[in-house]
Amino acid sequence: MNMPNYLELSVPDIDASKAFYAKAFDFAFVNYGPEYQGVSGDHIEIGLFRSNAPPPPLPGFQTDDIDAALKTVREAGGEIVRETYEFPGGRRFHFRDPGGNEMLVYQYETQE
Repeated sequence: MNMPNYLELSVPDIDASKAFYAKAFDFAFVNYGPEYQGVSGDHIEIGLFRSNAPPPPLPGFQTDDIDAALKTVREAGGEIVRETYEFPGGRRFHFRDPGGNEMLVYQYETQE
């Protein structure tokens, strides 16, 4: 089965978005020119392209420490649009990046 492995985000200001993701998630970027930047991860490749029309999907990042992730996203300049809350199986919060894309960070509860 083919699994999704690429996420492209439209952003009006690539430099601001690169700075945010570098600080919030420690991303390193590949410069493909003034209109496109890429970052490769272990399981998914992410691209930022210059546009003023953010897409509607709600991407999520998994973490082992939701409180530390919330602090880091805030310090990086992310706008928290929904504070940490419980969902079946764990906790999560929602934020907007500098380009206006809404995303979430989640942590699964540990099963004992």
